[in-house]
Amino acid sequence: MSGVVDDGTSAIVELSSLWNRYRSMVKSIGAFASSAGLFLVLTFVTSGAQASEHEWRQFRGPESNPVSSNRRLPEKWSKTQNVEWSVPIPGRGWSSPIVTGGKIFVTTVVTDGTSKKPQIGTEYSNQYMAELLKQGLSQEQAMERVAERDLEWPHQVMLHYFLYCVEEKTGSVLWKKEFYSGRPPGGRHRKNSFASETPVTDGKLVYVHISNLGLYAFNLKGRKVWERSLEPHPIYLNFGTGSSPILNDDQLLIVNDNQRQQFIAAFDKKTGETIWRTSRNIGDKAEQAPRSGWSTPYVWSHGMRTEIVTIGPGDAVSYDLKGRELWRLAGPSAVSVPSPFAYDGLLYIDGGKSRPLFAVRAGASGDISLGKSDQSNEFVVWSAPRGGTYLPTPVAYEDGLYALTETGILTRYDTKTGKVNYKERLDREAGAFTSSPWAYNGRIFCLSEEGKTYVVSAGDKFRLIHVNSLDEMAQATPAIVNDRLLIRTESRLYSIRSN
Repeated sequence: MSGVVDDGTSAIVELSSLWNRYRSMVKSIGAFASSAGLFLVLTFVTSGAQASEHEWRQFRGPESNPVSSNRRLPEKWSKTQNVEWSVPIPGRGWSSPIVTGGKIFVTTVVTDGTSKKPQIGTEYSNQYMAELLKQGLSQEQAMERVAERDLEWPHQVMLHYFLYCVEEKTGSVLWKKEFYSGRPPGGRHRKNSFASETPVTDGKLVYVHISNLGLYAFNLKGRKVWERSLEPHPIYLNFGTGSSPILNDDQLLIVNDNQRQQFIAAFDKKTGETIWRTSRNIGDKAEQAPRSGWSTPYVWSHGMRTEIVTIGPGDAVSYDLKGRELWRLAGPSAVSVPSPFAYDGLLYIDGGKSRPLFAVRAGASGDISLGKSDQSNEFVVWSAPRGGTYLPTPVAYEDGLYALTETGILTRYDTKTGKVNYKERLDREAGAFTSSPWAYNGRIFCLSEEGKTYVVSAGDKFRLIHVNSLDEMAQATPAIVNDRLLIRTESRLYSIRSN
């Protein structure tokens, strides 16, 4: 159980072999009982809508590629330097802020009593398991101890789910609405949160999606317009959920890859009624294999059509706007976290840790998977066989695709050819990374879980310029609106703006 996970699946395979023995021990906990050992940190991404520097209507921005051309955006900051305002956000949530009409929206969950705190890194559950086994505990005993320390079960917590509305210019909390209270529909690993899905807005309503719990629509003044309960499904090893909703015209779209019934669905954004729902049958079909996913879909509009691109365990699959499959591409990891997006005519698919990174051209149909020794074909323009990342989604900027690992290694690819320009560790002090990188003003920004942002010069030569610190854990990807950078840490929301 110890050591670095080679391809995002090796520790999962080991855990699966223990599943049956451990499952009987935890059945009394409920339908979502499961085990722990490898944890999954989630990075949550939503997809494209309108492009405007005044709006940031979904996580990762208008094109699901967080970049800006505003020259006034800051390059340096600290807890005091270039901080326009900061506001505490009680509770915990790794959802990102969204912005429309001068208002910032963010979700959070407050726990009655204590809540298990997150920890930096991706290997501490594995390391704890290995330590317990060395002490002579049986695998079942060790697994129980890991679960006790690192998982939070539904019967252990009472929760209050909130949507906050914050004034963009001042940081004043305009209103907050509690939209659900009670037991969660499933557990979470303590690195995750119960509010990791980022909301989405069309500028009139704000749509909140909590996987396995429900959909909620609020107007900009905080009045709930509608809600829709969702059937809960078990998530692999009870890691928790994270795939965010996206919008396309009147369709509110979600993907739910889980251990029981994978699906993609479209809802009427005005009423919450189901428009269509398509079952997904992807990933390993073995009984205890991972079939859950955390990647957010992407609406890809190009000259030929508009399609919905998804990454799930083992496959990337694209659908038309009625939920009919258009094409699929094998190769992603069994643990799907990064999300797809398009840049300059190509679609980029990050297959996960040590799995391929793909660049796909428009117009595909059927199975476009690569042959065993191939790196390209008619629709796959190029691929990097082990270029995928575990948690952060890459960012494309000025003809470079910047892919960041959870351990702080940054690789720049030429967006058109896939040529590697460099592969460098950000810094000897760089720790763990969950947030996706972003870019503006000739700079690439990489926010670590320790709250440090490593600022790198854009271009085909690696150069670390400086490091900005907020001295608090951060896992949410920032939002960029006007000349403000909005960074969410564990307890606060910051507006970073040049003085």
